[in-house]
Amino acid sequence: MGRTPLGSLARERTFQALGFREFRLLWLGQLGSGVGYWMDQVTRGWLMYDLTGSALQLGLVTMVQMVPLLLLSPVAGTAADRYGRKTQLVASQLLNVIPNLTLAGLVISHRVEPWHLYATGLFAAITQVFQGPARQAMVPESVDRARLTNAVGLNSIAFNMSRSAGPAVAGILIALVGAGGSYLVQAVVTALTAFWAWQLRLPNRARRRDSVSSPARSFARSTWEGWGYIVAHPTIRVAMLTSAMARFFGMAFTTLLPVFARDVLYVGPAGQGMLLTSQGIGALGSAFLIASLGDTLPKGKLMLAGVAAYGVLELLFSQSQWFAVSLGLMFLIGICHVSANALVQSIVQGNSAAEMRGRVMGVWQQLEVCFIAGGLLAGAAAAIWGAPVTVAVMGAGCALGAFAIYLLVAHVRSIR
Repeated sequence: MGRTPLGSLARERTFQALGFREFRLLWLGQLGSGVGYWMDQVTRGWLMYDLTGSALQLGLVTMVQMVPLLLLSPVAGTAADRYGRKTQLVASQLLNVIPNLTLAGLVISHRVEPWHLYATGLFAAITQVFQGPARQAMVPESVDRARLTNAVGLNSIAFNMSRSAGPAVAGILIALVGAGGSYLVQAVVTALTAFWAWQLRLPNRARRRDSVSSPARSFARSTWEGWGYIVAHPTIRVAMLTSAMARFFGMAFTTLLPVFARDVLYVGPAGQGMLLTSQGIGALGSAFLIASLGDTLPKGKLMLAGVAAYGVLELLFSQSQWFAVSLGLMFLIGICHVSANALVQSIVQGNSAAEMRGRVMGVWQQLEVCFIAGGLLAGAAAAIWGAPVTVAVMGAGCALGAFAIYLLVAHVRSIR
């Protein structure tokens, strides 16, 4: 391992978790899946708009992919605990090759129609929902306890790397070989992630005390027990609450960035891209910082401080009239985004019982719905009050919510 690029990185404090073979495989799978996901978002959107010229259908094809996230995330978590995490991860990744190859064939043969994009998008979204809880539930078992926060930080690095690389790769491939070629490459990447998952030597099922896989215990009851476990566990409960609030009031403001770019800062789509890039650079830097400091961090206090700072920075962004200032604020927002998100995930994973972790991570994945709901609220409110006022109110709500949790939930101050 020491002679490989990842092996050499593992000698550095920031990349210590990569010294564990199983985590390296999970991390590579996370990176590959992320690249494939962002490639698909760009390619599917480009195809839909090229076929229809309709902004409405462009939005609808994205919304269709959100439905499985809302309805199936807890189901995916229970299935991971009940039937095997490695099995679920490998199977879902292999199944995800099917829509990629299908679209590649349809595009290359000039037979692709809008309904194909809806159908394959829904199928791909279902397979992706089942990947998340299975992969994340195995992370704590792939490293020792002292390096869990380091592993979560490295996963955040993988996410931000894929978010930067995936769209760029898709754009280049569409320009050079067309959308069909892009989907062929996505199929190869997805198959490769399945191969990495297949090589994992982690237990397929955690040792369990609740007999979740017992035939006498219904699937629905097992799912409900996952929710009950989260509600009853004070540390996981407050971490989930903090994340839900941050996603709803804080992170959802990015849906209004086109309004700020065009009507407030007057920088157009290129400026919007620069704002997102600035946020991404801040997020990547924050992920490196968390991976480096690991479990030395006072996670509970820093989690709330990150969410509160996110809200304050969002409020300041809403009032900025200068593009340079807005770029700087987006950089700082990116830092807060990952510090809050990665720390919350580290708390949730580190405090979940092994036999419950799939269900807990299924609910964690479902919290993305809070981001979608916040975005819908932001859009509706902006139509009445305007984007600056809406973002200012949501930012204040985010900061005040974090402050309220700090005052009212004493337990959060002792979380490490």
